Amino acid sequence: MLRLLVGGYAVAYLLVRFAHIISVSGMSATQWRPVGPVVVLAAPLPAALVVISAVAAVLLGVAFVAGWRFRVTGPVFAVLLLWVLSYRNSWSMVFHTENLLVLHVLVLAVAPSADALSLDARRRGVVLDDTPHARYGWAIRLMGAVTVTTYFIAGWSKLHNAGWEWVTSDTLRVYVAYDNLRKVELGAGYSWLGTTLAQYGWLFPPMAAVSLGVELGAPLALLHRRIAAVWSALSWSFHVGVLVLMAIMFHYPVSGVAYVSFFRVERLHDRWLRWRQPRPAAPT
Repeated sequence: MLRLLVGGYAVAYLLVRFAHIISVSGMSATQWRPVGPVVVLAAPLPAALVVISAVAAVLLGVAFVAGWRFRVTGPVFAVLLLWVLSYRNSWSMVFHTENLLVLHVLVLAVAPSADALSLDARRRGVVLDDTPHARYGWAIRLMGAVTVTTYFIAGWSKLHNAGWEWVTSDTLRVYVAYDNLRKVELGAGYSWLGTTLAQYGWLFPPMAAVSLGVELGAPLALLHRRIAAVWSALSWSFHVGVLVLMAIMFHYPVSGVAYVSFFRVERLHDRWLRWRQPRPAAPT
């Protein structure tokens, strides 16, 4: 189920952003700043290769979701997803909103996540077994650990750069006001609510404290499932707040898929099976 949800999101993201991903082939070479694995290139790729790599990523993503020849298609898709998104981020500006998605796909790609509910399992005639086993559990725990680590790093960087003034001063207010003003000047979409609330300085220290608490407290989600559920809800609310105040969309967390490793999503399959079972006829 994690493979289906995360992989399905990745394919949908590639399709929705396809035109944006390949648009970099038309940019000026002066905007070329390779990041991640793309640093191995001495110059930008030809436009045809950019398009081919994006199309291949979508096709391999479909194979990833379907669980077809997963031992090969799984890792290849994960590496290609990393490459395609890194190549896009090598132009004009770096989007860090995709990092967690790529990391989750990488974990699932090297895990036995296609042993059930996949074309490979159907071909082998595998009988579903719900017995918990460490060979499957480690990937789920690692996905959770990766998730909370990204949030903790974000919180730690705030303390490293701004110190406790992030909470006690109007630093967050300045960020919100500046980001919205920049978008207004550029003619881009901005947050009307963010520009309005920027007039009220007393609102922002409490919001800054909550955001910092969510990020630095992220590792607590690994202690218990209920804590993870509460933290996931708070984190999701945090991203909705960023969207409302700054018009910045963290698609993966806002979709909720970023947190699915903390929940028993296998129950979705159980509910599907119960829904498909024919209901007993009413007595006459």
